[in-house]
Amino acid sequence: MSAPIDKDAARRLRHAYLTETPVPVLIRNLSIPTIISMLISGLYNMADTFFVGRISTEATAAVGVVFSLMAVIQALGFFCGHGSGNYLSRKLGEGQIKEASEMAATGFALAFLLGIAVLAVGQLFLEPLSFLLGATPAILKDTQHYMRIILLGAPCMTSQLVMNNQLRFQGSAVYAMAGLVSGAVLNIALDPLFIFVLGMGVSGAALATVLSQFTGFCVLFAGTRRGANLRIHLRHVRFTSRYLLQIVNGGTPSLFRQGLASVSTIVLNTTAGSLGGEAAIAGMSIVTRVMMLANSALIGFGQGFQPVCSFNYGARLFARVREGFFFCVKFGTAFLVCMASLCFVFAPQIISFFRHDPAVVAVGTAALRYQAAVFPLAAYIIMSNMFLQSIGKGVKASLMAASRNGLFFIPFILLLAPLLGLRGVEMTQMCADVCSFLVAVPLSRSELKKLN
Repeated sequence: MSAPIDKDAARRLRHAYLTETPVPVLIRNLSIPTIISMLISGLYNMADTFFVGRISTEATAAVGVVFSLMAVIQALGFFCGHGSGNYLSRKLGEGQIKEASEMAATGFALAFLLGIAVLAVGQLFLEPLSFLLGATPAILKDTQHYMRIILLGAPCMTSQLVMNNQLRFQGSAVYAMAGLVSGAVLNIALDPLFIFVLGMGVSGAALATVLSQFTGFCVLFAGTRRGANLRIHLRHVRFTSRYLLQIVNGGTPSLFRQGLASVSTIVLNTTAGSLGGEAAIAGMSIVTRVMMLANSALIGFGQGFQPVCSFNYGARLFARVREGFFFCVKFGTAFLVCMASLCFVFAPQIISFFRHDPAVVAVGTAALRYQAAVFPLAAYIIMSNMFLQSIGKGVKASLMAASRNGLFFIPFILLLAPLLGLRGVEMTQMCADVCSFLVAVPLSRSELKKLN
């Protein structure tokens, strides 16, 4: 009988920790592990770009094309992870352990099944999918080699994102960090070994990524068995309309955010390729990875806010929710001002670090500087989206998530590219960010007022 008593005691301590610790201290404690994990994950996402950039411009472009497929896989993982994580965190705040456990298992199982579906469909339609994602005849072979192996890791990739987010929403940020960091470190170590030492080229980069995803999966699953964390058991899986609707409500913003990011990347690759060839695709792909790395620290900080937000919202401690939101916006904006300045000043050096090709550097430098000019706005945009999603406002959060990469990015690129050519492609993300900020302000303010 000692184990259940210990587990209950641990959960009471966690409840007190999340509801009584001063908000700035709590967010700092929860965000440090997530910032570290996001930064290292960003680095290992860029590892393929860096090492493949030593091969050729065509190989760099191929990895950039497949990155949009990886974004779709990640979108499905975040859909199930944020949908189940937000709900179980609120239920833990209310003390409903049974419902939280059933949601944890259901979210995991759904993500794994979706990963298997992506694997099967992708392997069956490999060549048409490559062209759909923006591959040109010159990079088709590299694209297929890279994609074929990446697809094998889809089930692990989707389900490990679920476990990572569920652990975060329970307040176990350190366990969540351990899973991502272990995979990231392995990927960075295996990339040069497989690509250069074993001579596997882009296939080696893909294999390193898949092995790192499997490692992260194993570490995260072990983390769910530790301490007060909810155990994932197949007997707890409940594919009922109630749980599935909750996943849809809480996960749709993430699906929109990540899914539309993939669609926008496809449109970006296709448009850039038609105007500037493989060099333009490579340049824009590098900028996408660089901005993801810069954003990863902010997202990690926001992920430290999410369990504070959802748990305290479930416990009806609304003042703590408001305090956490404004603390994150202020801190995030100050951080992004610094990052934007560095990206603007050192844009040519940053791009040439990945691929020292004058045509690639020219495209990448202009695009990076345009995005850096409005980069600080991302703090309010991202925190608003996380806030709305964490309190269960699925419609508003979905609209917010769809705005940046869908409602604005795609129309802008289709409008600016014919008018301004490649310069219009380089400016598109800047214009989309400004419009997204104008949408974020009223959506978040309306819910913050209700918390008074």
